[in-house]
Amino acid sequence: MRRSLTFAYPGALDLKTGGYAYDRHVIGALRESGWTVDLLGLGDGFPFPCAETLATAQERLSALKDGQLLLIDGLAYGVMDSWATDEAQRLDIVALVHHPLALETGLDDDQQRAFRTSETTALSAARHVIVTSQMTSRELVANYGVAEHNITVALPGTDKAARSKVNGDPPVIVSIGSLTPRKGHDVLISALKSNEDLAWHARIVGSRDLNPQTTAALEEQIKALGLSDRITLAGECKDSRLELERADIFALASRYEGYGMVFAEALSQGLPIVACHAGAVPDVVPQDAGILVPIDDIQAFATALRRLLANRDERLLHAKAAEKAGKLLPRWSDTAAAVVQALDRNT
Repeated sequence: MRRSLTFAYPGALDLKTGGYAYDRHVIGALRESGWTVDLLGLGDGFPFPCAETLATAQERLSALKDGQLLLIDGLAYGVMDSWATDEAQRLDIVALVHHPLALETGLDDDQQRAFRTSETTALSAARHVIVTSQMTSRELVANYGVAEHNITVALPGTDKAARSKVNGDPPVIVSIGSLTPRKGHDVLISALKSNEDLAWHARIVGSRDLNPQTTAALEEQIKALGLSDRITLAGECKDSRLELERADIFALASRYEGYGMVFAEALSQGLPIVACHAGAVPDVVPQDAGILVPIDDIQAFATALRRLLANRDERLLHAKAAEKAGKLLPRWSDTAAAVVQALDRNT
């Protein structure tokens, strides 16, 4: 049985986001399982690559030998519909979809339609599709024409890490997510302003470089609200698990999540959570472990934060439930097993 593949990815594989962390874990686990994995970088700018980057990426992929098994990240694959259609008979393509491109925050109607059309066509050319949540599986079946039997759900794993003591005075609120519109940091900041009368400090951890406009807007928002001494835009960090260990509350107002690995990590470290009913978040965060509110509802988010900030007993109650839920989460070995089984069945 063939146990070698090419893994194609956009951008920088070492980027500290949940999607790239998933890719790295899967690559490592496949290699540990005896697979030979060759890495193929596709360039920067996806899913909005310039014409030159797209052409170069397609040339690199087309240089693969006939019959090559290709596992390709959906951030790039979703906009390579023409290439996928041309090469579907020559290559064995397996798509890895973290979440559909059309569901990214900030797109206009034309962009959403273009992404939905291109990704639908690209996915029709794939031999199989691996997704990171049941919610994404349902979305692809309902709106992208992918047959359920052609989808494997490989939930992200969660590494063990130290439990938070949830005893900070004042409480530390940590939010982890790249500074992009989808992560809703603007909602969190506004909600924190509504709780200015309470004691707290907040740290927003995530790349400042993916969307410089969002970073600048958040910096200005914090300054305008007079919260510069209470909210830290910490940038990327080497170990987000240390940030969670030192936190008392995890808060992230994402407008959409294909899974939300950081929510699982927060659960595994026993943190009470404030988040939104966004994408797969309700599937990851149990009701007793966190407080979920409507997307973009600043007042509801502020009220949820106040409940945890003002009531230590409620904070600890949610923390205990989070720790319990965290113990039930899959490990990366489970993720790898699901991916390996999918590849073995379709090669």
